[in-house]
Amino acid sequence: MTTQVNKDPNRRLDRTRLSDWLIAAVIFVLCLTCILPFLHVAAKSLSSNTAVISKSVYLWPKGLNIQAYQSIFNDGQLTHSMLYTIMVTVLFTAIGMVATICAAYPLSRKRLRGRSFFSLIIMFTLYFSAGLIPEYLLMRDLKLYNTMWVLILPLAFSPYNMLIMKSFLQATIPDSLEEAAFLDGASNLGILWRVVLPLSKPILATLSLFYAVGRWNAYADAQYYITKKALQPIQYLLMNMVLSSGSEAISLSEASAVTSTPEVLQAAAIMFATIPILLVYPFVQKYFVKGVMIGAVKG
Repeated sequence: MTTQVNKDPNRRLDRTRLSDWLIAAVIFVLCLTCILPFLHVAAKSLSSNTAVISKSVYLWPKGLNIQAYQSIFNDGQLTHSMLYTIMVTVLFTAIGMVATICAAYPLSRKRLRGRSFFSLIIMFTLYFSAGLIPEYLLMRDLKLYNTMWVLILPLAFSPYNMLIMKSFLQATIPDSLEEAAFLDGASNLGILWRVVLPLSKPILATLSLFYAVGRWNAYADAQYYITKKALQPIQYLLMNMVLSSGSEAISLSEASAVTSTPEVLQAAAIMFATIPILLVYPFVQKYFVKGVMIGAVKG
């Protein structure tokens, strides 16, 4: 007696195995590790002082209270730092994208002589750096110390992002498309503006998000190169608030009329600094996923 074995691949893919459930469970747990801390901080920022002090707030606010947010919006230092950080992030992202495009497009074309040499020089900086002290001396000698540009120019170009975009352009923009544009009389700049960039929206959105999130969350360079209060980004102020304790946990102006405990103010400040970058992500999500897959996998 012979048993007929079903070799239909579609039916085998439709079957749910134990390993699939285990993978789904692991992913669910990892999602909770990201979501639950955010919900906990959000609940604390909207809860009453008594509930937070008694440690009874977990994932839902108790005794709804928005005084912490009122204090933050009334405080000139935090609102100024927020607007200043937004301006720095926008400039940083714009300059970084221009530099990345100008480097990735020529290096992705075979007709560029010496492109392997230039790529090697750029990739070399991914593995080796001069160190913190030489960088500090360089920023000082370039007159960038205690200026807004020290937060923008040193990190505006990312070799890693350039590599992703270079891989994307090599996989997406064929040489025949450029040859056809050359026959129509287009210049290199015209091809880049009218042909390459319109076809590169996914990777442009992806790298823009990388640059914006990286600059928004960074505070180490401000810690090294910035001493003026007016030039400190929101994340640097937030770090000082979180690392401090007791009555020094947060420092707001008298005009803000602080009536919340330091722990509630810390939670509100964290939400105040996090929500803006979260509002940007939904608009670039579809490009983000596509750009990462094409730029990183196909390259």
